[in-house]
Amino acid sequence: MKSTALIQDWPAEHSAAAVIAADGSILGADGDHDRRFPLASVTKLLTAYAFQVALEEEAVALDDPAGPEGSTIAHLLAHTGGYDFGDRSVRYEPGTRRLYSNAGFEVLAETLEEATGISFADYLQEAVLAPLGMSATTLEGSAAAGAVSTASDLARFAAELQAPKLISSESLAAATAVAFPGLTGVLPGFGRQKENDWGLGFEIRGSKSPHWTGSTNSPRTFGHFGQSGTFLWVDPELRASAVVLTDKDFGPWAAEAWPVYNDALVAELRRS
Repeated sequence: MKSTALIQDWPAEHSAAAVIAADGSILGADGDHDRRFPLASVTKLLTAYAFQVALEEEAVALDDPAGPEGSTIAHLLAHTGGYDFGDRSVRYEPGTRRLYSNAGFEVLAETLEEATGISFADYLQEAVLAPLGMSATTLEGSAAAGAVSTASDLARFAAELQAPKLISSESLAAATAVAFPGLTGVLPGFGRQKENDWGLGFEIRGSKSPHWTGSTNSPRTFGHFGQSGTFLWVDPELRASAVVLTDKDFGPWAAEAWPVYNDALVAELRRS
């Protein structure tokens, strides 16, 4: 795919991109796929997937209490537990508003540690990273934003998100469907959204505008972007996914360049 080369025009010193088909084959690639990049909030996808494994193992349940009074694991995964973005002050009653929260994901990790007796980094390694062969990926800090990985490893993860082997297809479908629908909230970097749709740790494109994916990505597209200049999306209707890693922090350049890039990918995928 020629569109992946568009990352070469971005103001990043280093970048890598991959487009992955539903069968795991690489449809397009650019940059150094073995270079390790901080993922920032793309980490949340790995954390959310570890929770899907834990749910299937019955180590935890979605309705288990977690976070503020009245909040559950499901609330925290869907950013509706009521926590502030960065600390554990409670801003809203659980389930009433979509308030994106790093603190909520850190509490999730602690909740899983308490339930399993295993550190979250070890659980993530054993449940997700090792089985998928993601040997270059490590959690070096917060379960919300502390992972470091490569394009090669995230391509493996993107393939898993299209044809799951670690969890059932039913579990993946539930995790990537809208949880607590109809809630308003702010999508970081893109402003207030009347319907700020989110699944269980996976951001869902829905009808959001503006958005970091392309305007031609389907509403069912799910994924995440990170402040470190990274993103991963899966579009079930295209039967394809995209990974981009850079060393240029998210800012106006990304809000402008990413949708154009993603629309170019979509157009090329539809022609193929």
